[in-house]
Amino acid sequence: MKTMKSALTNKVYELRSKSGTTQETLADAVGVTRQTIIAIEKGNYTPSVMLALKLARFFKKPVEELFNYHEK
Repeated sequence: MKTMKSALTNKVYELRSKSGTTQETLADAVGVTRQTIIAIEKGNYTPSVMLALKLARFFKKPVEELFNYHEK
């Protein structure tokens, strides 16, 4: 049985930069630490569904526009 690798990519850094929002401001708005935002932007942390929804709401975008899941 062959296992498929999966990857989750995101546009949090891109959207945050375009909006001129700091990591600290975004973190405060969604109730996490700045370090969590850094980890999400680098792809080192997969946010919970609740956090993904909070991020989407902050940027006024559908969650699918922030996060993209692919199987390799």
